[in-house]
Amino acid sequence: MADGSAEFPLVEPGLWVERIGTRSFPAGLPALFLDRDGTINVDTGYPDDPADVVLRDGIEPVIGAANRRGIPVIVVTNQSGVARGYFGWDTFASVNQRVLDLLGEKNATVDLVLACAYHEAGSGPLSIADHPMRKPNPGMLVEAGRRLGLDLKRSLIVGDKPADMEAGRRAGLMRGWLVDGDASTMDSLAVSPLRDARDRDALLAAIELL
Repeated sequence: MADGSAEFPLVEPGLWVERIGTRSFPAGLPALFLDRDGTINVDTGYPDDPADVVLRDGIEPVIGAANRRGIPVIVVTNQSGVARGYFGWDTFASVNQRVLDLLGEKNATVDLVLACAYHEAGSGPLSIADHPMRKPNPGMLVEAGRRLGLDLKRSLIVGDKPADMEAGRRAGLMRGWLVDGDASTMDSLAVSPLRDARDRDALLAAIELL
């Protein structure tokens, strides 16, 4: 069941906001936003065991490039498994720490993690349909932008679901990369595929220009 213990960085029952590390950033920077499950790590379907966490091939260089450019790296992840009672925030914390540790072994660092547990299939205070923080709504991106003073329009988003791209569009971003997806345009958001090394190189080039 969902765990709302004060030991976790919950700003409300279904919203986790955790600053990682001590790097400081001047206001006005763009950010690299990434979904987690299916984008950074292999999506096993409601991952609940740190021992099962495996990073997706090629994601570490992307995060590392943003680190070297001094661009904030921000994870924005829907976690309806908490609302549904599949696991609690303690399990989320353990799995997420494993993700961060594996990235750290590759010299790739995340600066901020936001996780939304709200879902209409949840129970109690987490049972909220279409919560503004749940992607495809832009709430987590907007909250990160508020906290770090980001230039959202210049920011990039990487995800494995159309909801990730839609959240980026609604937050005012101009460019997104869809894992195993196709190139498309969503109003002002240009979506590029992230399928192979060539696509990854295009993303790396875009990060270098931020």
